[in-house]
Amino acid sequence: MSWKGKPRATNLERLESVMSQFSGSLDHYDLQDDTDELDLSWHTDQCDGKPSESRKIPFHAIYSLLPFKALECRIFLEQVPIFVRVTDVERFTSTTRVLNPNLYTIELSHGEFTWTIKRRFKHFQALHQELLKFKALLKIPLPTRTHTVRRRSFKGLKRFQGGHIPTLPRRPDAMVKEEQLTSRKMQLEDYLKNLLKRTIYRNHPATLEFLEVSQISFIQDLGPKGIEGLILKKSGGNTFPVCYWCGSNSVCYRWSKRWLVVKDSFVLYMRPEDGQVGSVILYDKGFSIKTGTKETGIKHGVTIENLSRTLTIKCSTYRQARWWGQSIHEFAQQYGQDFMKENRHGSFAPVQENTLTKWFVNAAGYFDTIADALEAAKEEIFITGWWLSPEIFLKRPVMDGNTWRLDCVLKRKAEQGVRICILLYKEVEVILGLNSEYTKKTLMGLHPNIRVIRHPDHVPSTVLLWAHHEKTVVIDQSVAFLGGIDLAYGRWDDHHHRLTDVGSVRRTPQPSPVLSPKLTQQSAVIVEEEEEEVEEITDTEISPEIRDNLNDAENGDRLRKTIDQGYADHLRQEVNSSRQTVPTCRLQTTQLEDTTENCSYTSEGAPDAKHCSTRSSLSSRMASPREVTNQSLSLRSSDSGSFRTQYSLTLPHETSSLRSHISSNELCGEARFWHGKDYCNFILKDWVKLNKPFDDFIDRYKTPRMPWHDIGVVVQGKAARDIARHFIQRWNFTKLVKKRSGATYYPCLLPKSLSAPADFSLDMGKCTSANVQVSTLIKLYEVFVCERLRIPSFGTDLLFCVFSYSIQFQVLRSVCQWSIGTKIHEESIHLAYVSAIGKSKHFIYIENQFFISCADKTIHNGIGDALIERILRAYREKKKFRVYVVMPLLPGFEGDISTGGGQAIKAIMYFNYRTMCRGEHSIIEKLKCCQIAGSTTSPSVG
Repeated sequence: MSWKGKPRATNLERLESVMSQFSGSLDHYDLQDDTDELDLSWHTDQCDGKPSESRKIPFHAIYSLLPFKALECRIFLEQVPIFVRVTDVERFTSTTRVLNPNLYTIELSHGEFTWTIKRRFKHFQALHQELLKFKALLKIPLPTRTHTVRRRSFKGLKRFQGGHIPTLPRRPDAMVKEEQLTSRKMQLEDYLKNLLKRTIYRNHPATLEFLEVSQISFIQDLGPKGIEGLILKKSGGNTFPVCYWCGSNSVCYRWSKRWLVVKDSFVLYMRPEDGQVGSVILYDKGFSIKTGTKETGIKHGVTIENLSRTLTIKCSTYRQARWWGQSIHEFAQQYGQDFMKENRHGSFAPVQENTLTKWFVNAAGYFDTIADALEAAKEEIFITGWWLSPEIFLKRPVMDGNTWRLDCVLKRKAEQGVRICILLYKEVEVILGLNSEYTKKTLMGLHPNIRVIRHPDHVPSTVLLWAHHEKTVVIDQSVAFLGGIDLAYGRWDDHHHRLTDVGSVRRTPQPSPVLSPKLTQQSAVIVEEEEEEVEEITDTEISPEIRDNLNDAENGDRLRKTIDQGYADHLRQEVNSSRQTVPTCRLQTTQLEDTTENCSYTSEGAPDAKHCSTRSSLSSRMASPREVTNQSLSLRSSDSGSFRTQYSLTLPHETSSLRSHISSNELCGEARFWHGKDYCNFILKDWVKLNKPFDDFIDRYKTPRMPWHDIGVVVQGKAARDIARHFIQRWNFTKLVKKRSGATYYPCLLPKSLSAPADFSLDMGKCTSANVQVSTLIKLYEVFVCERLRIPSFGTDLLFCVFSYSIQFQVLRSVCQWSIGTKIHEESIHLAYVSAIGKSKHFIYIENQFFISCADKTIHNGIGDALIERILRAYREKKKFRVYVVMPLLPGFEGDISTGGGQAIKAIMYFNYRTMCRGEHSIIEKLKCCQIAGSTTSPSVG
């Protein structure tokens, strides 16, 4: 088959060449087109020029880019016209521009996008020539698939009355007088207007190149349109050598034809042959444009440079190079100033105002909210982690099988078309047993839309003593989670910090009915073997002091209602947990009617339909205040003398198609929160055999688990875009490094524009201003809730989980050349620590796993030195000042120091003590050595 097809292909190519020569002999200025080619389906009277939701090009189109000459390429917005206006003509009298002395400035608009191009008359002639060839070939029935499809499209155009492509002016520009330029502008403008009404000509590659548009030009999420076009790109320019032979980018290089695109926060280039993005250059404070032979070393060259990459392009003329450089510079200055200026603390990201933020103490609420956000993802999911365990459960106790297991959630979203990119720390295997290779193989084996990269490669980069330690989850570049909690074993915990978990949940063998979307609510009847009377709380029982605080506070009424609504379900859990644990518990579910009485109520008391199916986790359901304060609790006395409390609990279904429906069944026993490897005590024994996730590696009946206490935060809007931008920078750099080892199947990621809408539905709870007195809230909670219900107080654990705050937010990071490819070391986290310590007024509270500071030849961070300076300043000013440092008793490493083991624990403890109180560089010793003039006493730490 192959050898027979070769002569035929040669004959077709020869015929095409002959037809090209034939079309070249046609009269280029007297082409009268048939009305078959007209496409007048989107006149200005039918479209207002603004794209509706159905006309927008979705953001996920960047993952399915096609070759520039492919017929299926979607370039323009559907049913949205292109407006053209020739605004200016520059006439040059140079001897080199004898035939084309006029330079036309053309303004175009397409929906919300506007851009400007500059063209000479020769460019119009070249475009017309290509379209003539194209039309001539379409009238010849060449037996090729591509040609057949084009001919069918050409013949299938709807016939309209009137209209044709106007003939191109015959007279050359050199013979056009200045007083005739206005007429010339109108002729060329009319030519383009009518040309763009015909779909088959509008989408021709020659027309697209003339208009400077591509497949990503009109994607709204990428921001406004900048200059685009074909250029010659010089290879190299990275912060690390690419050439394997000489290691130099200036000696071994080549020129490649690429399509350059300028957006409001980055510059990229694409390969026309396959449409794939080759590289993305983000705007940063090192972004600059250089033009000219002296600056670039290339005749008619332009250099685009940032802190991670230097891109050199070559133009055909000096004027074209100047136009490219000027256009990129002006566009970047207009839209990218937030990233190009010097931001606070030297961060890459600016301070974002009015950022909706919510804090989490412990991983229970954090994982639960991540699960909801992952389920709502529509386009992208970005995850970074020091460690990631695919088999962890995000919602606990596990009542829905594997529905909320992390790998199952990611697989489900990947099957829905969501692109998932995961960056993992590649550990040194002889030191750490994280088994990131198992994680990568497991996740990438789920679906092709899941991509996992491990970094760094220790052998070629010699990076052994540094690690990626960030933990982030970004959804659709609109919502971002970050903090100190990995999606890994041993991290899930709540304020109870249970030491044991030997319970189990079992279901009776009755089959569950098929879940119907109409089932939106259930009720659970909990029967327990003990009774304790719970009094109803009313406003009349609040002490006068607290009532005055509520009345005087600016948001007192709102805070009171929020406490009622936000803590309702947690109060019942606290009441139950404060009693003695009973051996058995029955959880029986029955279907309720879908009535307004079962809906949660707003602060005004009206039923809110949205909350009838909200939370989907048994451990984090939010009940209405009416269900708590007005619910009748029947106290029953059994013959045995024990008490039994029975009440109804609403089980909403936000994702009814995913939640397991339990009807007429019973769950018996106590819930198990930690399964398999998730039940751990890493000091007694580190994790082993991670490829067997549900096998216990310690005896949970003899060994207590090690609790985990940490915090996290979720942000929305522009701050989430900044976190996504950091991930994209890391991903693209790592992809470029991995490309050297042959990994070419990782896509380049593009950041969304800050001006693009961040449409993402995530329940952030009640929003309040950032200046709320947290101490007042804690006092209200402790008096209004804990004392009345006789339950233990657990501080701000639930307080932060209920409220969200609108605050100023800035993304900080610590990066350098090996981690992200930047030329400079950004230490904005460290500088922010020092700045916050210096500006503190009354006290400093530090809670961390390690406390290693006090700069010397070994340690370079200045946190300890900043603490010393602040304490001494308070001492000199004779003001009360306190520093509180909270740390674990032992670092989280395996070993028994009582028997001489635990070398890693001893090493960390050595540096902790060295920072606090031992040695000449410690905080205590430096304070003792700092004698204040005229005083014989030393400052102390309280």
